[in-house]
Amino acid sequence: MTKPAATVTQNTWKFLRDPMIKPTGFREYDARWKYPDEINLPGMTALGLGIGTQMHKRGIEPVIAVGNDYRDYSLAIKNALVIGLMQAGVQVKDIGPCITPMAYFSSFHLGVPGVAMVTASHNPNGWTGVKMGFQMPLTHGPDEMGELRDIVLEGAGEPRAGGGYEFVPGVRAAYLNDLAGDFKMSRPLKVVCATGNGTAGAFAPELLKRIGVEVVPSHNALDYTFPHYNPNPEAMEMLHDMSDSVKDSGADFALGFDGDGDRCGVVDDEGEEIFADKVGVIMARDLSKIYPNATFVADVKSTGLFASDPELKANGVKADYWKTGHSHMKRRVHELGALAGFEKSGHYFLAEPVGRGYDDGMRVAVEICKLMDRNPDMKMSDLRKALPKTWSTPTMSPYAADTEKYDILDRLVAKLVAKADAGDTFAGRAIKEVVTVNGARVILDNGSWGLVRASSNTPNLVVVCESSDSEEEMRAIFAEIDAVIRTEPGVGDYDQKI
Repeated sequence: MTKPAATVTQNTWKFLRDPMIKPTGFREYDARWKYPDEINLPGMTALGLGIGTQMHKRGIEPVIAVGNDYRDYSLAIKNALVIGLMQAGVQVKDIGPCITPMAYFSSFHLGVPGVAMVTASHNPNGWTGVKMGFQMPLTHGPDEMGELRDIVLEGAGEPRAGGGYEFVPGVRAAYLNDLAGDFKMSRPLKVVCATGNGTAGAFAPELLKRIGVEVVPSHNALDYTFPHYNPNPEAMEMLHDMSDSVKDSGADFALGFDGDGDRCGVVDDEGEEIFADKVGVIMARDLSKIYPNATFVADVKSTGLFASDPELKANGVKADYWKTGHSHMKRRVHELGALAGFEKSGHYFLAEPVGRGYDDGMRVAVEICKLMDRNPDMKMSDLRKALPKTWSTPTMSPYAADTEKYDILDRLVAKLVAKADAGDTFAGRAIKEVVTVNGARVILDNGSWGLVRASSNTPNLVVVCESSDSEEEMRAIFAEIDAVIRTEPGVGDYDQKI
């Protein structure tokens, strides 16, 4: 097979015939490109051939479930991917338009090893990509992505006989039945359901109504132009809109879902945005009463409360901080036999007996409603206020080119470690340690911290800060981190600031 090119001029014969794939689209745990600027349809076919070749190379039964999100170009991209999979001798089970966790569910429901979901997640229109895995609930991590990248870019995909295609109906109904089960709310609950006109609008309102929740709709009509905002429950634009809806409707809280339905955000009855890591602590408190001595995994962007909260300690909880990224987190939860993993971005990984270990915003929504049912005298704001007080920033993302960001990060980590080694103060306090499992998390002597890491999905760095003392200290920590970041001329403006 011909090696794909990094660039082929659009509106040419070659663009219709030859694979074009920008190498940086192969990321740590999934693949993402701007379409058609960074990948064309023949490039997607080459990717499908590569995935199929990888399955054969690893001795995996060549059967795969394939789905796509609601964006107007996703069906064409999925069809191009399917052609490549069939060229590789893979039997394709097409489950139709769906959210990512429904694709993950289909592996269990259909008894197939492979899953490939065509989605750009919460990225703006113009982006596409694939989330994939061969052993659910695990999905491709850096090793698998590196192997796939080499197969595709080296033109090492191997055509084989035996490929086939089948459209499989009924997976959506089975997925919703699995989520709802026979649970029904025993207390009245009024919930704003915000989907930002994304694919989750075809799932979340129906699911919440099925378990007995009164739904206040918020941008639930499917509209791939995203007329209000990009569906991303980590973005303040969506959270503020959810807050307004709660205040206008008198709802008990709001649940917001991203473009492919694998993340969930929460706004409480007072209209206060609860960052997802704090929601994770609320859920961990509740779950650890039912399952004492449980292990919970949190990503390095998350609050320190998983390790320091007195109630979690009293319930025997073991906290493990790990690399950010849905594949990293799924693997860590699986390796440790943890009950759940929580990521600040809103990915939650609920394992047996609560879930199946993959990130599913719909499963989280049901479990939050069950939590409220188990606490009939509590409001969501009561649960928020019961947590030890901390002050934290949103996730902030200064620009850094994909081709430069990891080198930039290496230099930043070295500079921050050097400050600690030199005994320098940080925001006026001593540095206790610098955790470098994923970027650099600078932890101060009072447990406050600041983090810088590289985004795995976009051309950005990621910055998060938290103080256990005050908003003033939180801002001082950010100023310290930012001052180090500004020593790198390749870093641009932030997408948002505190």
